[in-house]
Amino acid sequence: MGQTGSTPPAGPLAQLFAKNRRDGARMLSSGIVITSVGWIRIDHPAGQAVAVLGSLVCLYWWSCYRRLER
Repeated sequence: MGQTGSTPPAGPLAQLFAKNRRDGARMLSSGIVITSVGWIRIDHPAGQAVAVLGSLVCLYWWSCYRRLER
């Protein structure tokens, strides 16, 4: 079965973290601020969700940040 047109190769998925330390630090600090808001309102279900999800994202971003070149 022949194809008349060629499909472009699938590109890599969008990266979930920055490629340099400066942008990585910005992402991490933004995540910490959002997580802090969730921890302040931990008595509300929405605050609990923000705190848990934000904590997980911050931990992931921190591990990515540590692996970046200086």
